[in-house]
Amino acid sequence: MHFKVVGVLLMILAIIHAIFPRYFDWKEDLKLISLINKQMMMVHTFFIALIVFLMGLLCFTLTMELIETELGKTVSLGFGIFWTIRLYVQFFVYSTKLWKGKSFETVIHLIFSGLWLYLSLIFWINYLN
Repeated sequence: MHFKVVGVLLMILAIIHAIFPRYFDWKEDLKLISLINKQMMMVHTFFIALIVFLMGLLCFTLTMELIETELGKTVSLGFGIFWTIRLYVQFFVYSTKLWKGKSFETVIHLIFSGLWLYLSLIFWINYLN
């Protein structure tokens, strides 16, 4: 059941990426950087969203294959590494200035920290079983 939940959460997370440019006011902020950096930001965001969506789709549609096969366990290892690194980034790369002392941002920080931890655990547990 966890893989189905993970699948849905990842597909939702991918779709949420569509609001990033407007929510974070990239139109204004990206005027300050070179064209190549601006386009790389947009393209990388698209491809991150695509990969996250495809991860979710894989988890949702091929749950048993991920749980029962060697290939599925290996994919889970890769996903576990990916989401564990993302959890690390949440605490050791992003500045605490982005959320400390700000109610909404702190809640979002905690929600996503919990999500990265949940994803990491599900994939690691599947790999190790």
